Amino acid sequence: MAGTGTKRTGRTAPKSEPTKATPAADLTPVVGRNLKRFRSERGLSLEALARASGVSRAMLGQIELGQSTPTINVVWKIARALDVPFSALISSDAAPAAWFLPRSKARVLSSQNGAFVSRALFPMDRPRNVEFYELALAPGGREDADPHPPGTTENLVVSEGRLALEIDGDRRLLEPGDAVFFEADVPHAYVNVDREKRTVMFLVMTYPQKV
Repeated sequence: MAGTGTKRTGRTAPKSEPTKATPAADLTPVVGRNLKRFRSERGLSLEALARASGVSRAMLGQIELGQSTPTINVVWKIARALDVPFSALISSDAAPAAWFLPRSKARVLSSQNGAFVSRALFPMDRPRNVEFYELALAPGGREDADPHPPGTTENLVVSEGRLALEIDGDRRLLEPGDAVFFEADVPHAYVNVDREKRTVMFLVMTYPQKV
């Protein structure tokens, strides 16, 4: 991905810049708490994490303090550097006994320009190796994704609109109902080829099992 995340430069990729908080759910404090916890558990300084992730020390500090909401691409970079699933950084600590996921309370992240939106469709009580997302691209929108860790796969189906999917230089056009499954450890990009209608996709992201 979008994960749906998030890529050589990869998910005209929104760079390491903050984006405004989404109206559905403010992830700023959630990401900040999780980032600080994972970084502390690994004994990493902000400088060390900045070198590993490619995200500046200043931005990492702002995220931890809840002063900046990161873009999808920035969250992906941090997750890869910390070796945790994307969902681990946007998960709340509390876990209910049953999970009803109303749209109004969904965890939503957008690219810097707002053209790409990712909505988590799974309970985020704890990290997991399979994640389910709704992805939306504005008319003419594009989202570049850097390579995920080796062994990561994406299974994507187009629900509305048309999508040009670029996988390591190979470009394929998908119509509504078309699906694709691919190894996501190479640069890939999602492109809405329609200038008037949005494209909606559903994505299952599977991470490699740790041994």
